[in-house]
Amino acid sequence: MQDDRQEWDATHEVIVVGSGAGALTGALMAAADGLDTVVLERTELVGGTSAYSGAACWLPGTQVQERADLDDSTEAARNYLRALLGDAEEERREAFLRHAPELVARLERDPAVQFQWQAFPDYVAAPGRMDAGRSFIPLDLPQDELGDLLPLVRPAVDRDRAGQGHPDAPLAQGRALIGRLLLAAVRTGNATVRTEHRVTGLITEDGRVTGVEAQTPHGTVRVRARRGVLLAAGGFEGDDTLRAEHGVPGGAAWTMAPRGTNTGDLLRAAVEIGAATALLDEAWWCPGTERPDGTAAFTLGLRGGLVVDGSGRRFANESLPYDRMGRAIAAAGGAQSPTYLIFDSREGGALPAITVPPADPGENLAAGTWVRADSLDELAALIGVPADALSDTVARFNGFAATGTDEDHHRGEDPYDRFFANRRNAGPNPCLVPVDQPPYYAARLVLSDLGTKGGLRTDVHARVLDTEGRPVPGLYAAGNTSASFTSRVYPGPGVPLGTAMVAASLAVGHMTEVSADDGLVRQPTA
Repeated sequence: MQDDRQEWDATHEVIVVGSGAGALTGALMAAADGLDTVVLERTELVGGTSAYSGAACWLPGTQVQERADLDDSTEAARNYLRALLGDAEEERREAFLRHAPELVARLERDPAVQFQWQAFPDYVAAPGRMDAGRSFIPLDLPQDELGDLLPLVRPAVDRDRAGQGHPDAPLAQGRALIGRLLLAAVRTGNATVRTEHRVTGLITEDGRVTGVEAQTPHGTVRVRARRGVLLAAGGFEGDDTLRAEHGVPGGAAWTMAPRGTNTGDLLRAAVEIGAATALLDEAWWCPGTERPDGTAAFTLGLRGGLVVDGSGRRFANESLPYDRMGRAIAAAGGAQSPTYLIFDSREGGALPAITVPPADPGENLAAGTWVRADSLDELAALIGVPADALSDTVARFNGFAATGTDEDHHRGEDPYDRFFANRRNAGPNPCLVPVDQPPYYAARLVLSDLGTKGGLRTDVHARVLDTEGRPVPGLYAAGNTSASFTSRVYPGPGVPLGTAMVAASLAVGHMTEVSADDGLVRQPTA
């Protein structure tokens, strides 16, 4: 919206919209540079989907990998990404690779931000892949270090959906990452966090974005940014209208984003002022175990069982990385037709997989999202698949478990497959565990996601581009608000967080070149 009144409720040098890992990295970088920075968060809590995550950060070639004595390098990561992505988005990819080590070094100079490497294999067999993984995670954060900031941090997904706060334990995973970045930003004295500020519009003056309009419990406010506005508040996964408009399968009920968030407000606002978009049909996919309330639990790391479609047949290697398994579910019709995880009683009826939130067998059986039967024929009748097909599928799978070779889908041949395997399995292939101990179970799977990955087109400085390919002055985007340079590939654990953090830092780096007096760039930029 064009600003004619030039009346502001508040003025800052930098506005960051959103409060996930990318947003808070941007806020920390700006505040550490001495820029008066405000974080505008739509909800009452800080962290978004990042707070739910395992907090893996795919940032190659840094001092964290060096400390862990990993045989990794920026060049190896470059080869890996080139093998997966070809020449597409090479400039943005190079900007990411070049800046990642510098960003991590700068983050770790703050005592509040500490990382450690954690084994988690890259997802695709290609040159430059790290079979042990190159991503890292934050150290757990004692609650007393956060002090009064603790109630601001969004809890883990199961507790958050239940309306509960943090347990009496250090913050871990995504909560630790959000807590550490928040603490570091606030302690600079230059960062302010405003919750319950839903940004719905961008304000322009003479073609430049100079502020935002936000809805608050006390009415509409207009906040000015003297240097720039960074949009880093997730995608549009929470809006079924936009999902349908752009052909994104699945549904808002099944996404892992916090309820009532990520509804595409920023996408609409930026498009309204001429911003270009890309990859709007894409998401970071994953299998979801349907829950009794109709939502989904992020599901990964199968250590048993097999997955069938509505015909009662297997259609993929069940141990695939979750994005690739999600795509297989979509290709099998999982967005519309049923998909089931078939397992037996060798774990006492518990799901042989990791689910976030954790799955309760009793609740799911009572709700009918899981079923149990004493025979495979009875199980097939309960889920509506041909009994002979299901029995034949399980028998064939059990034969593969005996020989150790999955002739149909090669389960257990990749390092990622074996990463989650139960090593106590006595068979020749720990990824192939026979399904032969009744009673049998079927858990309904749906196509879930960690967020959309299409959005605003950006350049190497994370500047939003217009439909002519020109930067929109004063406007930047990072994370799922922008279109990922990884296109339709998910290279490894922590790519969404790592790329968001780098893009936000690059955006702030560009903003520091901008004069707060005239809004002009002091130095020539590409």
